[in-house]
Amino acid sequence: MTRATFTSGHEAWLVTGYEEVRALLRDPSFSVQVPHALHTQDGVVTQKPGRGSLLWQDEPEHTSDRKLLAREFTVRRMQALRPNIQRIVDEHLDAIEAGGGPVDLVKTFANPVPSMVISDLFGVPVERRAEFQEIAEAMMRVDQDAAATEAAGMRLGGLLYQLVQERRAEPGDDLISALITTEDPDGVVDDMFLMNAAGTLLIAAHDTTACMIGLGAALLLDRPDQLALLREDPSLVGNAVEELLRYLTIGQFGGERVATRDVELGGVRIAKGEQVVAHVLAADFDPAFVQEPERFDITRRPAPHLAFGFGAHQCIGQQLARIELQIVFETLFRRFPTLRLAKPVEELRFRTDMVFYGVHELPVTW
Repeated sequence: MTRATFTSGHEAWLVTGYEEVRALLRDPSFSVQVPHALHTQDGVVTQKPGRGSLLWQDEPEHTSDRKLLAREFTVRRMQALRPNIQRIVDEHLDAIEAGGGPVDLVKTFANPVPSMVISDLFGVPVERRAEFQEIAEAMMRVDQDAAATEAAGMRLGGLLYQLVQERRAEPGDDLISALITTEDPDGVVDDMFLMNAAGTLLIAAHDTTACMIGLGAALLLDRPDQLALLREDPSLVGNAVEELLRYLTIGQFGGERVATRDVELGGVRIAKGEQVVAHVLAADFDPAFVQEPERFDITRRPAPHLAFGFGAHQCIGQQLARIELQIVFETLFRRFPTLRLAKPVEELRFRTDMVFYGVHELPVTW
């Protein structure tokens, strides 16, 4: 528990211990509706809470809205997506192989695969997917002013409104159509709910998984001993994904909260109105949580890491992310057994300018 000054100039509590972060994220005394954005220079909060926007909701709206959405994110439904995900992965790797190396694995694989998976799930038409990917990247930048982020949000809103109207007129087997036809005694599932929910999940599911694919591939290619273990025993892919999630924890800025009352956390009294940041990456490297946390080891017994958050706001799409990552890494290294970096890791451009950490490009050859 440390007082810290953030990019915005505001002070807040920085929480880095595993148990303390878990306690913070499960405590309803802390709200997600913060008065200041700590990690941007202007400190402006551009996200406005609304029905369906799970990331910026508190109780009781968060619980009721999450229940509506959770029906569509069951383990069974996510497992049923495996054949489609495998098809998407195979098609992209076919194209990479046909074109020959070297290639940028971010541009040709890490970005488009999650974009296609989540677009298929939400029924985003093929001709609009490039625009969606462009908007997603614009909304994830932290080195631009609030007006630019808001403009990207307006573009996304227009795209989503059109999509919702099309699904109301002609329902399909996508998630938006399923939500439109769901039983909703409270009348919450209106156009704004659908747009908020789809926007939140589309952006989060695309960008986070894309970052994990690019950064995870870079890490494995930079650790040939660990990659050799995976190549020799593909059944380790589940373990490998969990260790990648723990070791990389791409939410580099942490979750921001504000105390709604005087509360004690980690032996420190936090006054009502004070902001707190849960540094999940630091928590996943807490030696009280895992032995030798700096050692990347895909044979490590999976531990309950915080890469997907914790408590009420734990990622609703975590099973989909796990399935995608397992299929991606197993298939990538099986199809390309001699895959290697075409540029040293030290020369890569890392995403320090984005909400989620990753690599801007990953040149590889084979």
